Amino acid sequence: MTGKQTGAADGLNGDPKRQANLANAANPTSPSTPDAAEELQLSPSETMAHNSAMRVAGARRGTQSTQKALASIVLGFELIVVVLIGLSLFGLGTLEPRELGLVIGGGLGLLIIVALGVMRVGRVGIIIGWVVHALMLATAILLPMALLVGLVFTALWVYCMVKGAQIDRDRAAWIAAQGA
Repeated sequence: MTGKQTGAADGLNGDPKRQANLANAANPTSPSTPDAAEELQLSPSETMAHNSAMRVAGARRGTQSTQKALASIVLGFELIVVVLIGLSLFGLGTLEPRELGLVIGGGLGLLIIVALGVMRVGRVGIIIGWVVHALMLATAILLPMALLVGLVFTALWVYCMVKGAQIDRDRAAWIAAQGA
């Protein structure tokens, strides 16, 4: 079984020149002309490693949304902060019973994890993200310093939503112009 690598999934996009360059880089003693260069033959384990590396690097099929990528980054960092807010509520004993602080922090954390999990499915993840930010701002009633952190993350969220949508629109217009 040979592992020829062509197509969008491997990042070469079917470009023969790039494939020849890759083949020449793999075997520096081979001639540098595209006619003399054979396509790079990978073993099954090399193919699997290559495909995994390309997925991690973000070279996958389909359109990618910058807005969703930025939303995932913000929510990922916010997950840490929400858990710390829950631990602060528990440690300071601002609620009775004290464990209620852990429940609030854990519940918001689980909501963030759900939002991250469904981020690729339509706009559901982004809508849940807005709910998370509203609830995080509401925790300022229980822990006033959480308002400062909530405002910083909400401002970051709004900026990422606006700029991410703008980048996605600009990319779509550029792709449309390239196809015309």
